[in-house]
Amino acid sequence: MITDIWGRIRRGQGIWPAVPAFVFLLVFFVVPMGTLLSFGFLSIERGNVDDAQFTLSYLTSTLQDDLFWWVWWKSFYIGVLATALCFVLAYPLAYLYAESGRTLRLIILTLTISPLLTSAIVRTYAWLVILGGRRGVVNAGLLELGLIDRPIRMLNTDWAVIIGMAQVHLPFMVLPLITALAGRDRNIEAASLGLGVGRLATFFKVTVPLSIPGIVAGLTIVFALSYTNFIIPQLLGGGGFTTLAVQVYEQIVVLLDWSKGAMLALLLLSSCFVFVLLIGLAGNRAMRWSEKETT
Repeated sequence: MITDIWGRIRRGQGIWPAVPAFVFLLVFFVVPMGTLLSFGFLSIERGNVDDAQFTLSYLTSTLQDDLFWWVWWKSFYIGVLATALCFVLAYPLAYLYAESGRTLRLIILTLTISPLLTSAIVRTYAWLVILGGRRGVVNAGLLELGLIDRPIRMLNTDWAVIIGMAQVHLPFMVLPLITALAGRDRNIEAASLGLGVGRLATFFKVTVPLSIPGIVAGLTIVFALSYTNFIIPQLLGGGGFTTLAVQVYEQIVVLLDWSKGAMLALLLLSSCFVFVLLIGLAGNRAMRWSEKETT
């Protein structure tokens, strides 16, 4: 397959329509990103390159810093929990869409896509109103009903960040699942039911395996967005809440330590790439296993 693609590139077959997009990505993404990441291997003070020689000091000092590993772990588990919450909420909704008629499908699809028409910052600020102190919607309602005596601390917590991420990123989990579940081969389910297998067993042994491509796509997208998110932890987590993305911002914008910030960005992106690759490999293995089970 790789040989065929390379041969097509050499012959120019089907490549020219993609050239403008390739040039755009190269100029406005690859070059700026490469420039930023290269700063992690240079000594830069207040925007001036003090030593143009290649150095690994920022890499070694960062990897030896216990604070870096603590922040990395917090970024990782926040991303995992937000992704898991999105999956738990999205799968039943996508399954309902696949089993519904045209009208209900249109309603579900509209409700799924409509939040994307609003900025993530605006939606995150809405959670500040919902999860705020005594005047927040949740606390005000609970106090009014007499269910609590004092406001519950919701903002500036891990769960506030996780809930905010789940709400903002939920459409990116729902849409791939809708595609996988709505386009699955229902004849396999009918055959399973015809052989006397119960509906619940058919769901877990047939329906879920058939939707693995959508599950993998949703998990990959949502985890990457949650793991590298900056806005939501900054707003809902408060000043004391930090993730790798927040650290990158603070090092580059606040402290003007471009070398340290670039190294953190490099480690953040490379680790995100590794996790996405692992999700893809696990999904491929799960698909091969499900194919063996169904056959």
